[in-house]
Amino acid sequence: MNPVKHVAIIMDGNGRWGIRHKNSRNEGHRAGLSTVEVVINQCINHKIKFLTLYTFSSENWKRPKSEIFFLFKLLENFLKKKINKIIEKDIKLKFIGELNKLPTKLQKLIILSEKKTIKNKSLLVNIALNYGSKIELINTIKKIKQKKIKLNEKNINNNLYTKDLPDPDILIRTGDTQRLSNFLLWQLSYTEIFFEKKLWPDFNDKDFKKILNKFKNIKRNFGSI
Repeated sequence: MNPVKHVAIIMDGNGRWGIRHKNSRNEGHRAGLSTVEVVINQCINHKIKFLTLYTFSSENWKRPKSEIFFLFKLLENFLKKKINKIIEKDIKLKFIGELNKLPTKLQKLIILSEKKTIKNKSLLVNIALNYGSKIELINTIKKIKQKKIKLNEKNINNNLYTKDLPDPDILIRTGDTQRLSNFLLWQLSYTEIFFEKKLWPDFNDKDFKKILNKFKNIKRNFGSI
């Protein structure tokens, strides 16, 4: 039986769900927040310690400005309204990505949210925001050069955004799309990948449990026979 320490998720399909059900991509993003809460609760129930959510990629700036504004506002409101509940559940929040390029108001709220939850231990929710794996690797190599240390696997691991986390055991991508989309490319080397046909707002606790059960019976060789 394989223990699950870290689950990473590409939450794909919000926009398509919104168009299909509400004639609005933005309403799909709103509906997707409910699924985030379901998955967070499932992680706590199953004693999973780390959850990384691909929330906004460095390529998502190509979307319409109105949609980007809505996404950031949605995150702001979520952090304001849910922060006390997050603290009660002993959840720690961590944001990764080029955060200095986000709106100033959101940056301040991110710093505050991280500060308020820094001592929490039940679950670390790692929010990838304005994140791109290629940029992460470039920045990591720059850090290594600045520190004048050897460029090797250990030092790359120790200078990534995810330096304090184990690599994901499981990657889930919803939305019936089978690609990694520049997400945790280094960290996913030996991750078990599950592509789900369901759009993110339709993904539920039963779907999550089904993946966990499948994972527990996979023989993981990590390159050996």
